[in-house]
Amino acid sequence: EVQLQASGGGLVQPGGSLRLSCAASGFTFSGSGMTWVRQAPGKRLEYVSSISSRGRTPNYADSVKGRFTISRDNAKNTLYQRVNSLKPEDKAVHYCRKGSLRGNGTLVTVSS
Repeated sequence: EVQLQASGGGLVQPGGSLRLSCAASGFTFSGSGMTWVRQAPGKRLEYVSSISSRGRTPNYADSVKGRFTISRDNAKNTLYQRVNSLKPEDKAVHYCRKGSLRGNGTLVTVSS
């Protein structure tokens, strides 16, 4: 069974940072490209970033480019996202995704 467990969210002030993690199991993580997506309150699911199976060729949505950094540790079966310079509009539940599968999310709230 594929499991994707996101963590690391929290409440931060504008301009703050967090590191999100996603622990993966139930599939060959090192052979899978992975994606972060997020859903803000009342909005549709939004693509944030993606990374290839070997950690190369990261891609980002324009809204987060230069502020977010996706990475992975295949030895630990874990996907990461460093989120910097957070803005109030970054408030959302963040999920990691393998293909069309996504697990539980982690809530990021940005407020002063």
